[in-house]
Amino acid sequence: MSANKTHSCDLLVVGSGAGGMAAAITARLHGLDVLVVEKEALYGGTTARSGGWLWIPNNPLAKREGMQDSREAGRTYLQHEAGNHFDAARVDAFLDNGPAMVDFFESKTAVKFVLGPQFSDYHPNAPGAIAGGRSICAEPMDGRELGAQIKTLRPPLKEITFVGMMIGSGKELLHFFNVTRSVVSAAYVAKLLVKYGRDLLTHGRAMRLTNGNALAGRLAKSAADLGIPLWLEAPAKQLLSEAGRVTGAVIATKDGDVTVLASKGVVLATGGFPHDAERRRQLYPHAPTGREHYTPTPPGNTGDGIKLARPLGAQTADELPNAAAWVPISRVPNGDGSFGTFPHFIDRGKPGVIAVARDGKRFVNEGNSYHDFCQALVKASKDLPRGPEGEVEAWLIADHVTLRRYGLGHVKPFPVPLAHQLANGYLKRGKTPAELAAACGFDADNFAATLADYNKHAAKGEDPAFGKGSTAYNRYLGDPSVTPNPCIAPVSRGALYAVRVVIGDLGSFAGIKTDANAQVLDGQGQPVPGLYAAGNDMASIMGGNYPGGGITLGPAMTFGYIAGRHAAGMAD
Repeated sequence: MSANKTHSCDLLVVGSGAGGMAAAITARLHGLDVLVVEKEALYGGTTARSGGWLWIPNNPLAKREGMQDSREAGRTYLQHEAGNHFDAARVDAFLDNGPAMVDFFESKTAVKFVLGPQFSDYHPNAPGAIAGGRSICAEPMDGRELGAQIKTLRPPLKEITFVGMMIGSGKELLHFFNVTRSVVSAAYVAKLLVKYGRDLLTHGRAMRLTNGNALAGRLAKSAADLGIPLWLEAPAKQLLSEAGRVTGAVIATKDGDVTVLASKGVVLATGGFPHDAERRRQLYPHAPTGREHYTPTPPGNTGDGIKLARPLGAQTADELPNAAAWVPISRVPNGDGSFGTFPHFIDRGKPGVIAVARDGKRFVNEGNSYHDFCQALVKASKDLPRGPEGEVEAWLIADHVTLRRYGLGHVKPFPVPLAHQLANGYLKRGKTPAELAAACGFDADNFAATLADYNKHAAKGEDPAFGKGSTAYNRYLGDPSVTPNPCIAPVSRGALYAVRVVIGDLGSFAGIKTDANAQVLDGQGQPVPGLYAAGNDMASIMGGNYPGGGITLGPAMTFGYIAGRHAAGMAD
């Protein structure tokens, strides 16, 4: 394939999420001439829609707060989590370079982080796990610092905003839950809403960036400060190689194809394959046609990195027990026949929320991680009927008091009205268990028995069936004002409500196999010279498991940092 135009640089980065931007910025700060190309008209990738958390064991923010952690404990935990898929060389590279990456970006760029001191590992009772301090998040950012680039920053996922306003994690989210119970919280929320209204009038969007939008914005500002060009609407069509070494790529632009010659190679960071229906069909057991699955990731994440690398001998980690990071998704009607996707992160852990499968029975500790929740749902649904489009489905259940206190999925707490969500069918209601079961289509007799058994124990704050509230991670998602168990309350106060959830993902795990330097490996396990992968294009180092909040972005930025250093000849 040839192109009429050429562009020369040292390193070409394909993709503008955290992994790609980390590689680009690192390489530039080590003296390389870098170009970033992005397939879509917006930059930031999945990062911009995410919670923005990075999981970095033994990170410098935790050290500064005097929290106890160690490289050895992190390694023990990852070895336990990954099991037979533990990749010692890459895990060691991650543990050695993760803290250094954080220091590098905080000291040399516009990227700043805040600590989640109570954000527990997802399996806190496992060997090497700790109850908080390994997850860090981008500090909120004023979008005006991006100048004209704010217009092409991918916005946050609409469904997890409040009327379009981003809500930060941790203490900020608690203020929204307590808005009708605390004068301080009410004043805090009112101040944010006034600022948001002002931003809408003057800029047409929120200027206070939080979570993943803040991380994507901070990375973009850092790249702009360093003079790194970013081409939008510029997908890579083909990698170029000479004598077995990757030397660039053909990039499709609005002005025609451009041959980009990259003397130090190419970094693939295109966001994995969550929207590749054929690969989903091959690797997602719950989606036999590839269509019985939903994802909030950007639509352009169709496995381009894998498709570009395969002709050069690249292999993918299809053997992982889980090919993606599963999350329960509810489908939000948009009013025009289309649906949005709402990922359920925190509502499942709240007191008074339970989940039942099509048989009307509970199947999991609802406060466990979203990844674990989905695995349990698939297992419990093996012999059950599927949803209307062949999906594995479950229902999140709450009573009136719980619903108005915490909300449920896309349904917001009091004082936001319920009528719209009831009218469009997103929220189901029943005055009795039988009425709710009929509205949802799950087994009424089993549900009545399940509810009676749950409520009998919930009155004492207990859950002998599944142990909800028994771990530090469960309790982190609960309500500390509820005692003796912050995750348990009866489901018996007023009408009953339900929201349907199906299996989705936050990104793919079964990416390209790489070595400890983020170099792509061929069929003989040897590096393909000049070719790197980062982010979800790179096979996850977690062995198909999900150990903690930020296990995608933490390795993404760390291996982007490693790739940038290696391309610049700075490998340890």
